[in-house]
Amino acid sequence: MALSKKFWAFILALALIFSISGSSLAAVSPFGGNNPIVPIVKNASVAVVNIDVEKTARRSFSPFPFDDDPIFKRFFGDSFKEFTRSVPMKGRGSGFIVSKEGLILTNNHVVDGVDKITVSVLLKDGNKKTYPATIKGNDPAYDLAVIKIEPDEDLPVLELGDSDALEVGEWVVAIGNPYGFEHSVTAGVISAKNRSIHTQDVNFDDFLQTDAAINPGNSGGPLLNMEGKVIGINTAIVPYAQGLGFAIPVNKAKEIMNDLVSFGHVKRGWLGVSVRNITEEMAKAYKTESTNGAMINDVFKGDPADKAGLKRGDVIVELNGQKIKDSNDFVQKVRTLAPGTIAKIGIVRKGKKMNFNVKLTERANSADGRTPAATESKNSTAGSDVLKDFGISKVETLNDSLRRAYRIESNSEGLVITELDRNSKASSDGEIREGDLLIEVNGQEVKTPEDLKKAVGSDDSIVLMIEREGSTYFIMAGKN
Repeated sequence: MALSKKFWAFILALALIFSISGSSLAAVSPFGGNNPIVPIVKNASVAVVNIDVEKTARRSFSPFPFDDDPIFKRFFGDSFKEFTRSVPMKGRGSGFIVSKEGLILTNNHVVDGVDKITVSVLLKDGNKKTYPATIKGNDPAYDLAVIKIEPDEDLPVLELGDSDALEVGEWVVAIGNPYGFEHSVTAGVISAKNRSIHTQDVNFDDFLQTDAAINPGNSGGPLLNMEGKVIGINTAIVPYAQGLGFAIPVNKAKEIMNDLVSFGHVKRGWLGVSVRNITEEMAKAYKTESTNGAMINDVFKGDPADKAGLKRGDVIVELNGQKIKDSNDFVQKVRTLAPGTIAKIGIVRKGKKMNFNVKLTERANSADGRTPAATESKNSTAGSDVLKDFGISKVETLNDSLRRAYRIESNSEGLVITELDRNSKASSDGEIREGDLLIEVNGQEVKTPEDLKKAVGSDDSIVLMIEREGSTYFIMAGKN
């Protein structure tokens, strides 16, 4: 009897503990007593679609079961070993409806280069309906595409939110088709903004990072805020990690969707320069006030920047009255400008502030803006050894022979590095190579050994601008 009383007292104590624990958990719940994710999912799911794609690829195969046998090879050799056949390859992704007439936003990598696109729409009664789809426009730069289906009736549409207003820590919901599990829902927070990913397939600098689970098949699906509005397009993951998903800010999609639908591609303004970030050493050499801004690596001949008078080594500090933080900031700002726009560009050139008005042209989809032009070659002279303390044993004035030997472009000028100290840091690091064309030293053009002597000075470190295989690089060199 006493044991029974103790037992029931123990059960009552456990009940009280769990009751208190449950109350505590409810108190710390981020949503209080109600979970807003449920109505968000109910309202949004009908506008989220599954995208099935198919592409025919040619694969090689061997029809012979003993093709690795040495006796077989002796008689037949390798000439009959390889056969090819067409093999259908299938993939899946996600998307969401942005117009009641059937326009759907997704990732470019989901639909790029495929032969067939099929879209599955979730109806309000829970059934599915499939439609063939066509690509209306795509933009590899932002990995976005708009596809179109022809529905029998008006479709539900997701409202686009404001990704610029997002704060780190805000709750978000992802809906998509990961690994074929249709309309899967995950939730998390915005972990960070303005994340950069640079790989062979993705080169983007403004991703939203989230810990909401995103997996293969989620690509192109929406990332929603707690108002049920789209604030991102799920795009990339880190495959060897958990809780590291990335989405394109929806404000980027807003900027380009009309162009994709109207023209099939984005009409972007083209300035005709390549730029890079500024180090402290470069800021000192080029006499800028800080490392803020974007330094011009190359000015493409005949393009707007060239016609306006911009030069290599110019540091762009303002665009249309807005301060430039770095090269990515500048590139992103230029991307938002339409062809024909007059870009007001503020620069610092060797310590002097200057302003230029540049009328942008339209960026060509397949051109890099370079136009080789013939220039008169200079006679070769003896090289200078003033850079020997920096591991460069010899430079020579550019001539026809050196131009041919090192495949230097016909419109390039400068001094050719023809010999390195093999025991130097410059040589062992591999940053400087024989055949590099030396264009500037410490912000000063160098075309003769005399120019070089004036530019080097007595500093323990120098900033070199070199050209290699048609591209320009800035290199920081120190004494050995």
